[in-house]
Amino acid sequence: MLRPRSSPSPSPESKPESVVTPTAVVSGRHTEGTGGRAEAALPARVALQTLGEASHRLSFWLLAGTFFICGWSTNGLIGTHFIPAAHDHGMPPTTAAGLLALIGIFDIAGTVASGWLTDRVDPRLLLVGYYVLRGLSLLVVPSVLGPGVEPSLFLFIVFYGLDWVATVPPTMALCRAHFGLERSSIVFGWVFAAHMVGAGIAATFAGWVRQSSGDYFWAWLTAGILCLIAGFACLAIPRRAPEGARSPGTTPDDAGPSAGQRGSVTKSSA
Repeated sequence: MLRPRSSPSPSPESKPESVVTPTAVVSGRHTEGTGGRAEAALPARVALQTLGEASHRLSFWLLAGTFFICGWSTNGLIGTHFIPAAHDHGMPPTTAAGLLALIGIFDIAGTVASGWLTDRVDPRLLLVGYYVLRGLSLLVVPSVLGPGVEPSLFLFIVFYGLDWVATVPPTMALCRAHFGLERSSIVFGWVFAAHMVGAGIAATFAGWVRQSSGDYFWAWLTAGILCLIAGFACLAIPRRAPEGARSPGTTPDDAGPSAGQRGSVTKSSA
């Protein structure tokens, strides 16, 4: 008769294996002899804890607020309402959809170029330029929309495509500068959540404006003014976090290269 084979009992000297769980990697905490479970926080807990710590800093609210406006002026307004707004001016929906797709094509080039610039220029100044120029372009949209694709409208499409996600690299660089390399991705996740909240509110607001007034004029005007406000708000973001408030993993160079470093980068690239 076969009997189940009993497993050998562990010797007194043996120690349980140390297992590193994914949550332990995310939280950065791991203890020997406990299987990594004692101090391995859940990812959601780490995200909420990071939000609680970041929310005590002005730089977080400036980054989240400007990205809220970024979402308002991209996904919420242009992404949702450009086609019906162009149709209101007599443009066929298929033509308007093609222009919106063209924005997406130029978006790729703009994002790559913005990443290159972020390594060489102060990220705050880049954000000022992106938001201010975006705001000015939105103020002229009602005058460039029409039944056909005029050069002025095509110029707006090209610029808006280049500017669409150009705000991401400098915003990410500032998250890293103020909250450290280890937590910058989590902080940027919360900043991006503000982006999507802004997009949702803008989509609703612009639809309400169209239904109540019969056109999108006040939607364009509101978005343009908000972008101008966001541009100047970026000037209030400190280049680096104060020494006492600097997060673990943050180095003095995390905010991007200094003036001397930018010169060396330019020379080496030349």
